[in-house]
Amino acid sequence: MSDLEKNESLPEDAPETGGGESVPGDNADTTQTELEKLREENAQLFARLQRAHADFENYRKRVKAERQEWHSQAVADLIKELLPVVDNLERALQAGGSAEALQAGVDMIHKQLLSVLCRQGVSVIEACGRAFDPTCHHAVLQVECGEEENTVVEELQKGYLLNDKVLRPSMVKVAGSKSDTDN
Repeated sequence: MSDLEKNESLPEDAPETGGGESVPGDNADTTQTELEKLREENAQLFARLQRAHADFENYRKRVKAERQEWHSQAVADLIKELLPVVDNLERALQAGGSAEALQAGVDMIHKQLLSVLCRQGVSVIEACGRAFDPTCHHAVLQVECGEEENTVVEELQKGYLLNDKVLRPSMVKVAGSKSDTDN
């Protein structure tokens, strides 16, 4: 069988044997060149990774600083709104007059403070006469009365929401059944 017939009978991806002279140094040079290319590519990828990591750290620090600035600005804005309330309280303390005039002044200051809180998203939790809700009410007493069971009959301390999130639950008395209070 000739060399041509041998090559035709071999699969396409099978290496040729015997026909050509292979130089031992060529294979080593090719491997060395590929190794150098891979090392260079590795170095480039590592440098990109380091830059990406540094960029992310800078981003994280910038976001943290911005968040602190936003918080400081929000606190400053709230304090600016509260300062007129403090001024009015100081005027009320310095003013002379009857108890009725002092009461009227304190009522006005109370309304002013509630207005500031309302502008900040704070609202009062309605409690009296409503069904007891453990997410916004804190029951401290259960009393026997003519109201329906689990109805709030008295609010001992107001509760507040901030944008529909409970800041402080209302402290309440809840109507209970006669059998619950007898035990």
